[in-house]
Amino acid sequence: MNIELIHQYPRVLSIAGSDSGGGAGIQADLKTFSALGCFGMTAITALTAQNTCGVRRIHGVPPAMLRDQIDAVLEDIGADAVKVGMLHAPDIVHTVAQAIDRHQLQRVVFDPVMVATSGAKLMDDGAVAVLVAELFPRALLITPNLDEAALLVGRALHTPQDMAQAGAELLARGARAVLLKGGHLAGHTVADVLLQPHAAPLWLQAPRIHTANTHGTGCTLSSAIAAYLALGADLPQAVQSAHQFVRHALQAGASVKTGHGSGPLNHSFAPQPMRLLDGSGLNPGAELG
Repeated sequence: MNIELIHQYPRVLSIAGSDSGGGAGIQADLKTFSALGCFGMTAITALTAQNTCGVRRIHGVPPAMLRDQIDAVLEDIGADAVKVGMLHAPDIVHTVAQAIDRHQLQRVVFDPVMVATSGAKLMDDGAVAVLVAELFPRALLITPNLDEAALLVGRALHTPQDMAQAGAELLARGARAVLLKGGHLAGHTVADVLLQPHAAPLWLQAPRIHTANTHGTGCTLSSAIAAYLALGADLPQAVQSAHQFVRHALQAGASVKTGHGSGPLNHSFAPQPMRLLDGSGLNPGAELG
């Protein structure tokens, strides 16, 4: 009996670094895609030797190998959304920008990993300039944290008002939309803000979850946004749904000890079955959030 192929999985590609400890990078992305019922794929930009206590070594993937990974996946399987993470060098940034153009990728979420948890810069000023020029206008959304936004605008950010002003400056520098994450601000409330041209700021505020297990939070948020976009959500809805997913994952993993440092989130607190998209790319009956 022949089976008519009328459905496909929502497909999400992560272009990012590998975390051998499993808490961040492509490992966190794949766990997030799976938990939200999406089919995850990867193109690895760098290998890292790391655990919950820190990074020991980074080994960059050659640009040609990165290009071939992206092309191999997209020429065969395709992608409904893409998450871009760690890009450690200008030639890697060029490679990703060219791939976005070559494959006409529309739903690209870019998490600019530029600052280590210790506060150390992971990219020099020249590489940051290339990143801004080539990826800001190509990404549907960028998701800097407070330290990364401070590096981009050239000053420290101390208040929600500082965040909103920095986000506006990033829009003026070519970003199409900015989700600025305020988790590093002091206080009992965590505030993130989504800024889009010609739209009122969308503030996402919630009580702080007190836990040491925050490794991979930014990776998880950006990959969850990409997953919800692949499932058919618009950008504000995808951001709000991803924000809730991360909070639930933080709460579910708050009391779990994994390693001796900053442990991971619990991505599998409520895994969803693999979703199915119809031929129009819509997902009728799949609830977001």
